[in-house]
Amino acid sequence: MAKKRGRKSKRQYFTEDTELAIIEYLASDDQHLRNRIYNDRIHHSFYKLAENLIHTFKFYYTEVDDLEDLKHEVICFLLEKLHYFKAGKGKAFSYFSIVGKNYLILYNNKNYAKKKRKADPLEADTDDNILNEFGRQEVRNEKKEFLDMYIDYMDKILLTSFKKSEEVMVADAILTVFRRREHLEIFNKKAIYIYIREITGMETTTITKVVKVMKKIFNDCYSEYLETGYIYKQ
Repeated sequence: MAKKRGRKSKRQYFTEDTELAIIEYLASDDQHLRNRIYNDRIHHSFYKLAENLIHTFKFYYTEVDDLEDLKHEVICFLLEKLHYFKAGKGKAFSYFSIVGKNYLILYNNKNYAKKKRKADPLEADTDDNILNEFGRQEVRNEKKEFLDMYIDYMDKILLTSFKKSEEVMVADAILTVFRRREHLEIFNKKAIYIYIREITGMETTTITKVVKVMKKIFNDCYSEYLETGYIYKQ
């Protein structure tokens, strides 16, 4: 009786050896050795990762005539960010998937905006539906990962970011809302302010002041996350 073949993993192109190769590449100062490691053990994984990201998430708003050129652009970006990868802070596959997807999201949105300015209004409305559907289904996991990092980081700097006890109380209440964010869809902005005010007893002016500080930190951290896949301040 023939032995049944197991199903191939979708991630088979990005193996444990790929991760070891990346670590060896980063540890070496010998450019010839680096080139050999990259060509023999990394390039194919980056190529397949770029290909899968483009087709899985339908990043088709491009400035290039051939998707092979877009794959090349993604690979070049992954190489640019390769030195940011830190062994022990997560799997290489997850890190480079995030970096590649973030690049393609920004690239896709930029080209979509150009297309929309030139497009027939009816066609643009159809594209909006597609883009919104993508946002609902695909981006949430990425935002969840970032928000988890952001909450952990804010916990660590809470007492240094806010000197007054009432501000610390408000910031902690906001972080509590973030932790329970699976319920946030029932809130609008005004409802969240009312909720924070009720559980802290603070005036809206204090809440607004704290939110502005937290928003600035949020934006700084998110820019860093988009660039590297991490919040290095952690």
